[in-house]
Amino acid sequence: MTTVLLLKLCLVPSLIYLVTLIGRRWGPNAAGWFSALPIVAGPILLTMAIEQGPGFVATAAAHTLIAVIAVLVFCIAYAWASGRFGVSGSLCTALAAYAAAVAGLQLVELPLLPGFLLVLCVLALAPRLFPRLSGAAERSAVQPNDLPLRMLAGAVLCFVVTWAAAGIGPRLSGFFAMFPVMGTIIVGFSHAASGRAYAVNILLGMARGYYAFATFCVVLSLMLRGQPIALAFCLAAGAALVVQVLSKRGMVLSLKRG
Repeated sequence: MTTVLLLKLCLVPSLIYLVTLIGRRWGPNAAGWFSALPIVAGPILLTMAIEQGPGFVATAAAHTLIAVIAVLVFCIAYAWASGRFGVSGSLCTALAAYAAAVAGLQLVELPLLPGFLLVLCVLALAPRLFPRLSGAAERSAVQPNDLPLRMLAGAVLCFVVTWAAAGIGPRLSGFFAMFPVMGTIIVGFSHAASGRAYAVNILLGMARGYYAFATFCVVLSLMLRGQPIALAFCLAAGAALVVQVLSKRGMVLSLKRG
């Protein structure tokens, strides 16, 4: 239990550090694209599989898949709210929209593959729902030394989410695994440091990158029904990486056309 807890609390801050460096080196779209990988929900689901068993996570992963829609609602709500509010107001608006979306999705019970098709349709639509910004997304020349604070905030938020997910069943656990940890920490700090355009472009990169996450959830849910935990996670991660590379090419072409 102690080892699992340490992994959860150390891994997410390390990944937040990595995503921050990627954003500072290659820009907000790259940071958003990378953070859309299952780098938070994946470890959470893995620890659930170790603690609760593969059958539990096979069900949870199917609901984590549907929760992608709620995270897209978070991204779009933040992008629009940031035109009127600062970081705190935008986060409150986005998290309220996320909570409302989760509540609505709880009323929907879809089999795995129809749910996957629904998520793909929403993913195709989501980039069109973002506000169009006239200013360029430029990183501030003077960056605050906020990396330790980002990592601490990520560790605390991850701990709260995983603690809340314990004992509530696979359905709600699946939704909790998809809580927008990266969106809350990376986007909030980036908005404060580099402005709205930079933050919105991170969110747009995330929305364009969630095809890989959806693939991860589908493959994981299917494989855990008959394969060992390690093999199931390896196959799901491999499928996600393939889809992420393909989506990156599509994102580059989209940006060139734009």
